[in-house]
Amino acid sequence: MSSFDGVFIPVTTPFSGDDVAPARLAANLRKWNATPLAGYVVLGSTGEFPMLSEAERDRILTSAREAIPRDRLFLAGTGTDSTLNTIRQTKRAAEIGADAAIVITPHYFTRAFGQAATQVRHYIAVADASPIPIMLYNFPLNTGINLEPDTVAKIAMHPNVCGIKDSSGNIPQAAQIIDQTPKTFHVLVGAASALLPSLAIGSAGGILALGLISAREFCDVYALARGGRWDEAREIAKRMMVLDRGIAGRYGIGGLKAALELQGFYGGPCRPPLGTPDGDAIDDIKEVLATAGLL
Repeated sequence: MSSFDGVFIPVTTPFSGDDVAPARLAANLRKWNATPLAGYVVLGSTGEFPMLSEAERDRILTSAREAIPRDRLFLAGTGTDSTLNTIRQTKRAAEIGADAAIVITPHYFTRAFGQAATQVRHYIAVADASPIPIMLYNFPLNTGINLEPDTVAKIAMHPNVCGIKDSSGNIPQAAQIIDQTPKTFHVLVGAASALLPSLAIGSAGGILALGLISAREFCDVYALARGGRWDEAREIAKRMMVLDRGIAGRYGIGGLKAALELQGFYGGPCRPPLGTPDGDAIDDIKEVLATAGLL
């Protein structure tokens, strides 16, 4: 099984009018490839995956596979509320060439899906059927459900489960997961503010939406921390937190897309009903980027 150590970014899905724009994604990926990123998540939350049809997902994954070098890991978001459909989408991602699948916790039927036995049953079934390793995806803010460390530990015993993206931002929880799972199980945090403290307790790295607009900086944070140069890593991480508050926290995915546009990437609109910043908001985002030294 591959090593999932380092900094990954969950790429945005470019739209042009009412359609996805795979060529724009490929162009963005070629720019990100110039940084030391460990790899990419395609069709994650930042990729607006719930907004896409299966045909659109296929086109985005195919374009990503063509643009992602083989020395970078390609994780495909394949989770749905149905075990059967998750298996189907995971197998399709494997056919396209994804290295691993990242699987969001089922969450529509919150009471039933919030039970540990249901979560274990779902993830074990997907892992059994998947031709590629699967990574758990815990995002309580969006799903309303938290994968508890004891539950993660049970699922992590499966040989085809490679790790977890924990977007809870809960460092004590991450510490419990690291302690209770095998060394081959990779714990990746999903909050930029959690990267540095998580590395101190043994995480594998992070899948960071903020890294879309500061990939090199977060790769530097990771490398410096791994090299024991914590003070230098802390200074960069601290400087990047203005982005967390002023762009991602304030404007969400639309803010990240607007920031990408200002940096010479293709950002474009979000798919409604998600909003896209304009007017004064763009000026505000530009000022935040400049403050962080990214313009």
